[in-house]
Amino acid sequence: MANASNTTAPTQFIQTKLEKYAYRRFGKGQGLPLLCLQHFTGTLDNWDPAVTDPLALGREVILFESAGLGRSTGQVPENMAGMAAHALAFVDALGLKRLDILGYSLGGMVAQQVALERPSLVHKMLLVATAPEGGEDIMHMDKPELRKITEDPNMPGLEKLVKLFFAPSESSQAAGEAFAARLAERKQDGEPLAGQNVAIAQITAFRAWEQYSGERFAKLGKITQPCLVVNGVFDNMIPVRNSYMLSEHLPNAMLLTYPDAGHGSLFQFHKSFVRQASLFLDSEGIS
Repeated sequence: MANASNTTAPTQFIQTKLEKYAYRRFGKGQGLPLLCLQHFTGTLDNWDPAVTDPLALGREVILFESAGLGRSTGQVPENMAGMAAHALAFVDALGLKRLDILGYSLGGMVAQQVALERPSLVHKMLLVATAPEGGEDIMHMDKPELRKITEDPNMPGLEKLVKLFFAPSESSQAAGEAFAARLAERKQDGEPLAGQNVAIAQITAFRAWEQYSGERFAKLGKITQPCLVVNGVFDNMIPVRNSYMLSEHLPNAMLLTYPDAGHGSLFQFHKSFVRQASLFLDSEGIS
């Protein structure tokens, strides 16, 4: 699988103590394995090969499909702790003892929970377009500007993704169309689209994540791993102020924001993101 990409890598399955999970695993190099945790309603097919494939030149990339998504069995949990339990069951079944995590959007929240529950597992984290527990305005899909997109019956699914993930500017939308074209390059062995039950469960988890008890952001102080926090300044799904909260309260974090970009900044500026992510993952600490 050393020369494979997300476009051609076969979907594999592994039975664990909890569920049977679908995943893709490709690449090689000296770096630790990179576990990739996906966004709201996203499947294995929503990972941009322009991000995953260059990262796989220096390490093994593992794309994980959690319970209730795609061809993984089970039900989607309604909280991040439940989702983290599935990620840990998957990692244990693969026999991995140490890894890095790319947590995107919802996946970034699951990544934080994994780091809290098993700190010895996690070496470094890329927390992209995500929010801390106790964050603000997390995936409120009932906003009029978001509903206008999601409820448009004449707009194809990939076009909706472009409208949601990229800024309204001509340059950002053009980058979004290129992103959609890359996703469409995989012609076979695709994953089923997420249904309404997936969206409802994950939205429930977002609402729970916005709540907190005790001192706000106190849990972030326990995540001592180096973290690279990334977002676009015009993210309308998980606003960039949540990234500032993360970088302020994580004890070992660095913040990277992209101009003219929304929720999908890592896909819009994929060359820059891969360069920055690789430097971060390959360095000692944050340097």
